Amino acid sequence: MELKKLTSVNLIDVDVVLTDKDEVIRHLVKKLAHEGKLYSEEEFYRDVMVREKLSPTGLEAGLAVPHGKSSAVKTASFAVAKLQKPIENWESIDENNKVDLVFLLAIPKEEAGSTHIQLLAELAKRISNPEYRKRLQNCTSAKELYENLDGFHQTDEENHSISESTMIVAVTACPAGIAHTYMAAEALQRAGNEVGVTVYVEKQGANGIEDSHTDEQLRKADVAIFAADVAVKNEERFAHLPIYRTTVAAPLKDAKGVIQKALETAKSKEKTEYQPQKRESREDTTSWKTEIKNSILTGISHIIPIIVAGGMILAFTVLVAQAFHLQELYDTENSWLWMLRKLGGNMLGTLMIPVLSAYMAYSISDKPALGPGFAAGIAATMINSGFLGGMLGGFLAGYIIKFLKKKLPPKGTFSGFISFWVYPVVGSLVVGALMLLVFGKPIAGFNNILLHWLDNLSGSNAVVLGAILGIMVSFDLGGPVNKAAYTFCIGAMASGNFIPYAAFASVKMVSAFSVTAATLLFKHYFEEYEREVGKSTWLLGLAGITEGAIPFMIEDPLRVIPSLCIGSAVTGAIVTVSKIGLNVPGAGIFSLFVLQGAPLLKAGMIWLGAAFIGAFISTVLLVVTRIHKFKRQQLQG
Repeated sequence: MELKKLTSVNLIDVDVVLTDKDEVIRHLVKKLAHEGKLYSEEEFYRDVMVREKLSPTGLEAGLAVPHGKSSAVKTASFAVAKLQKPIENWESIDENNKVDLVFLLAIPKEEAGSTHIQLLAELAKRISNPEYRKRLQNCTSAKELYENLDGFHQTDEENHSISESTMIVAVTACPAGIAHTYMAAEALQRAGNEVGVTVYVEKQGANGIEDSHTDEQLRKADVAIFAADVAVKNEERFAHLPIYRTTVAAPLKDAKGVIQKALETAKSKEKTEYQPQKRESREDTTSWKTEIKNSILTGISHIIPIIVAGGMILAFTVLVAQAFHLQELYDTENSWLWMLRKLGGNMLGTLMIPVLSAYMAYSISDKPALGPGFAAGIAATMINSGFLGGMLGGFLAGYIIKFLKKKLPPKGTFSGFISFWVYPVVGSLVVGALMLLVFGKPIAGFNNILLHWLDNLSGSNAVVLGAILGIMVSFDLGGPVNKAAYTFCIGAMASGNFIPYAAFASVKMVSAFSVTAATLLFKHYFEEYEREVGKSTWLLGLAGITEGAIPFMIEDPLRVIPSLCIGSAVTGAIVTVSKIGLNVPGAGIFSLFVLQGAPLLKAGMIWLGAAFIGAFISTVLLVVTRIHKFKRQQLQG
């Protein structure tokens, strides 16, 4: 990347006198605005300052890289300030960093995942070289600094060298692949810098594998950290390393502790030689409990997009039919509305369980288990064993292929035949026969018992079920406990009972609404970045996304988690005791139009009203506990 294309002499100041971080940022924002790079100077400044609240932009060796991804930016660019006097209190990864060279990056929102990452990576790579850094810091004019931005060539050895100090390779992954994955990665990297350990983190999230580990990183690493709630992809790459396994939430709570435990693991287990070309799986040391948990979470993470898409399509067809009085068209075979309805319905009814089974099997035995996994899911659908049958089929397919791989490894001349014929054909036949002929009736019978129990829930039993579901949803905001509640509700829905999912969908709004209400109505008790986050959290709640409240939970879990759980328990209990049902998963606020169990207006008032009541309770508790915290701090101070 050529840096000079993204700036100009007019965007660079050398030996400028600025006394603090805010003054530097305002100065550079003004330069960008003056050069016509911004639509709005004030809006971009606000976006930069919001980013400053999230994590330090000061790095080390005098460098700071504040940045803003903003709709107020016309074209990607950056401004530079070389300060006459260093700023000593700029929040930095290196606590002793005295900032005297500042790059302010201005990135349009639509380029947040491309230009932003490329520019940061390029700057970090160049600035990390002492010779390049010294060359910039010795410049005496804006033109000289501009000319020295490019034209510096590292040797191959410099480009590929890795520090000989302790090195950790890490993988972060969560079921949804969104919030926890990236927050855990940032926490590990920040903690590594603080304790003097080099940490390279590979994110396995919604965008696939990002920052994949290189052969050199894997060769020189001392230990691997798997902070993951789903199966780690391509795990065989780490076969030569001691591995410390933990949950994706662990680094968010104590990243330094995770790193310390990993280093202790490295002392107790011997590292072997890295073989880049060798892709045979190592002997699995994962406990069967962890393997089962990872299998379930991996399956769920792969059906979430199907559930959301199918549910929204189904909700759309119902909405159109009701709004435009097209019920006849909705019921007419092969009409456009009927076909859309069938599309959404088949995604949920036909596709969901086979995908669940297939990726549960994949988590256990990798790609060879996909075919048998799909076969198991189809068989589960054929025998009407629902979600439970799909999960059982996933386990069977995974462990059957695992057994075949152990007893009949793909070696020699017939390795291709074994991998691409024996495994899928034999695995599919065996798991299909077991599902259809052995487990079919027992699983279907158990499914009917569960359905009967759910249908007869009333009074105190319904209140307890709803309260428990509410607590589970808001306990870890998208984590394993939340996903366990989700699994139960989807299983109940697949069995024909729609009440638990209605409670689940209503509770998902509680945390988002309460965070927004608390930060907007009681602003002076919350930090600026908390208020900024709170402004948009309610929108995430309308979409059924609980992760918006994660920053609050991490900052003060002992107060925030009980506050959210109490309100959520009330919401869940109200919905279940009212017997409101919902058979369209993933529809968010549009669920209002497809509720069951009462006339549409009444059902909507109960369902949404329950969310508001729970949110009110949680808001009060959030504010009261925050006030108590402030008073306690004042007394201690």
